[in-house]
Amino acid sequence: MQAAIASIREELKDHYPSAEIEGLIRFLFTVWKQYTVTDLLTKREERLSSGDRHFLSGVIKRLKEQEPIQYILGEAEFFGLPFFVTPDVLIPRPETEELVDWVLKSNANPAPVIIDMGTGSGCIGISLKKNLPGASVTGCDLSENALRVARRNAKRHQTDIDFIRQDLFNPRLPHSFPRADTLVSNPPYVTEKEKKQMEKNVIHFEPHSALFVPDHDPLKFYRALISFGKRCLKDGGRQFWEINEAYSRECFSLLKDHGFNNIELRRDIHGKERMISGQYRG
Repeated sequence: MQAAIASIREELKDHYPSAEIEGLIRFLFTVWKQYTVTDLLTKREERLSSGDRHFLSGVIKRLKEQEPIQYILGEAEFFGLPFFVTPDVLIPRPETEELVDWVLKSNANPAPVIIDMGTGSGCIGISLKKNLPGASVTGCDLSENALRVARRNAKRHQTDIDFIRQDLFNPRLPHSFPRADTLVSNPPYVTEKEKKQMEKNVIHFEPHSALFVPDHDPLKFYRALISFGKRCLKDGGRQFWEINEAYSRECFSLLKDHGFNNIELRRDIHGKERMISGQYRG
């Protein structure tokens, strides 16, 4: 295995920074072989089979093309849990873990009703359910392919979650839709003009419908979330959003102008205003 790891470093040295290569190696062997960091040290002399070498060659080729390793392996980690991912869903980000942590720490109800709008892989709703077993969680998405991934993840983690195909921009809600204590969402918020600043692995491989909004209407999803929230939130219920730091003040004003109070902006681990919450009074 020592030779295989050396080969990975050599093959990728012109494509990724050295620290990122080491992270890729650890993630690869964790998912592929279920190896710990200790295993990587103690099993250095282990020989890979011809099938393993063939698989590794394919992984290296795809990494050279900047394909995210999470899509190559079909798995990502979020909030301490492994999640199935496909190109139909976004790869979960650490910043979104902070949003989940905020929702958990803000909740005093042992059995809240939670709606995860734009659920994607289901990582937000499933993480909330795992940490709030008494919660009733509904995950919504327009993409049936994304919902299939979310349902696989819910089954994997034995979480009882309802998944509904729901268009956020449809003014009509299903009759059975729950009245919620919490509406949480990580909607598309990257403007088209910001696209050129993004990494190629995001632009070429992740679903654009879950990422981008028009330059002329960057808050379109947040306006829809407010409208949706007014129809599904209980009195005193809260919205929690992940946001574009460039529009944090506009998001604050949007909530305020629509009657939400106790509005709070929060910074992520990088000091950027990337989360916001507001309370609804119906």
